[in-house]
Amino acid sequence: MRFRHAALRTGVAAVTTIAVVGLTVHEQPDNAPMAATPRAPVAAPAPAITPAPAPTHEPTPSERTRVSRAIRKYLDDRAGRVSVAVKDLATGTTYSYGSKVRTATASIVKVDILMALLLQAQRDERALSAYERSLAAQMIQHSDNGAASTLWSSIGGGAGLDKANRKLGLKQTTAGPGGAWGSTTTSAADQLRLLGALTSKKSPLSAKHRSYVLRLMEGVVDEQAWGVSAAAERDATVALKNGWLPRQVDGGAWTVNSIGRISGGGHDCLVAVISAGHPSLPAGVATVERVATLATRAVRPRKANG
Repeated sequence: MRFRHAALRTGVAAVTTIAVVGLTVHEQPDNAPMAATPRAPVAAPAPAITPAPAPTHEPTPSERTRVSRAIRKYLDDRAGRVSVAVKDLATGTTYSYGSKVRTATASIVKVDILMALLLQAQRDERALSAYERSLAAQMIQHSDNGAASTLWSSIGGGAGLDKANRKLGLKQTTAGPGGAWGSTTTSAADQLRLLGALTSKKSPLSAKHRSYVLRLMEGVVDEQAWGVSAAAERDATVALKNGWLPRQVDGGAWTVNSIGRISGGGHDCLVAVISAGHPSLPAGVATVERVATLATRAVRPRKANG
């Protein structure tokens, strides 16, 4: 999607509405012509001068420390636990905060489910059927739980997901039991690895399949376009997937996650934020968006005179 800040604000207003859809299933399963008469020679105009771009520099350790302090200060006044992992693909620079946090995936696992399905299709040397493509679009762009449950079964449930994740290089993700795909547990670092498998030429997924998944993530419906997109500059392209779920094991507190790619304006960032223990969905969304915005400052080169 072409992200515009004004559009994003509708996301938080709408999240209360979208939150109540299928909560049980979550827990369950882009030469002039010469003059005719000779004339005195005229001096050629001076060439236009294009201003040189301002020099940039990579974030220093002290800048990363400032970002970590800013995140910690922000979280001091908020409930819940948060982890974020970010990578700028243009520079290879990475940053993370709260690396020990693990949460249920809720609906961000839907990206993982689709990638598992595509790996199986590659193995079998077949294309997805029209039905599978329809389910994939519903699952990613509308976060449809029924479509997710169907595809979860197609990949072999948790065993199929775990097998795919080993191939994708994930190390800290465990599939949920039975049909409870939303109870899959993960880390921000692993979600960054998953996003890396969507953007790296070294991915076990083909370039065609990587592009397919990212296109679906760019087409998420407007009311679900909150989350890591808050860190995007105006008119950047954002591919994302969010997950939200109140969990009984947390006394009904909310798990809110957001993963995605932000490209444009000279940047190409992968961002993964996972969090739990929020008193409400809007509170969780606000926390995820603020942490994503702060964290990207730790990896993006900035103007040296800025």
